[in-house]
Amino acid sequence: MCSVEISHKEKSKGIKTLLGLNMRDNLKKLYTINNRQDFLLAAKGKRSGQNGFLLQARNREDHTPITRTGFTCSKKLGNAVTRNKAKRRLREISKAVLTTLGHAGWDYVLVGRPKATIERPYTLLKKDLETAVRNIHS
Repeated sequence: MCSVEISHKEKSKGIKTLLGLNMRDNLKKLYTINNRQDFLLAAKGKRSGQNGFLLQARNREDHTPITRTGFTCSKKLGNAVTRNKAKRRLREISKAVLTTLGHAGWDYVLVGRPKATIERPYTLLKKDLETAVRNIHS
């Protein structure tokens, strides 16, 4: 058995980082859509409806290596706490899926669905997004 001394500073970095297993280094960064005009343009683009949400996407055709995401949840979902919870869930699945399957130069908007976005299990939401992205790019 091999014994290796690891300093406190190295422990704080995390064992995955020390072993070179930090997966976030290999993933694209997602940028956020901020202005209303971009949300409206995405709404005119391609769509893929899933059980947990609606995905709207458009190719910006500006040849930049940036993938942008936006999230919207109307008052139909419920009060502010419920809408924020839905947006947090959509944000997490987009980080998990769009960093690998999203195309550069595209905008993606995830629109929450009443009850389904909050009540649907995380794994199924993630599979829904994978399916939606594949449908849009096929």
